Amino acid sequence: MASITASRGLTIGALSQRTGVNIETIRYYEHIGLMDKPPRTKGGHRCYAIEHAARLRFIRRARELGFGIEDIRALLALSARELASCAQARDIAAARLADVRAKRDDLAKLETILADTIAQCDAQCGSGVTPACPLLEVLQA
Repeated sequence: MASITASRGLTIGALSQRTGVNIETIRYYEHIGLMDKPPRTKGGHRCYAIEHAARLRFIRRARELGFGIEDIRALLALSARELASCAQARDIAAARLADVRAKRDDLAKLETILADTIAQCDAQCGSGVTPACPLLEVLQA
């Protein structure tokens, strides 16, 4: 397989396979400056180093945890420091946790509304035809 050699490094396809990140996503991360643009071969192909794969795995994992691009940028900057600030990383994670908890609370409210509406439908719409459907009334409010 010619996807990696000592002189050429990783192709974008090999980097994608190694990290589980789509090729177009890799290009996007390069475009927005989240990933450094790699050197190119004489033929114009990208030539990635092992460090690119490590950085891309970091980005992928941060995205899986729901961090936004700017938070990832900040976390990458922190991880690049000799003495990273755990307090700054904690603050970023705490903000993300607050977002997750707010979304969880919103989903719990939504669950209650839908369950109550379905229960009303079951009670009122048993025959299939009623003058007022509780679900449609909720949606029209």
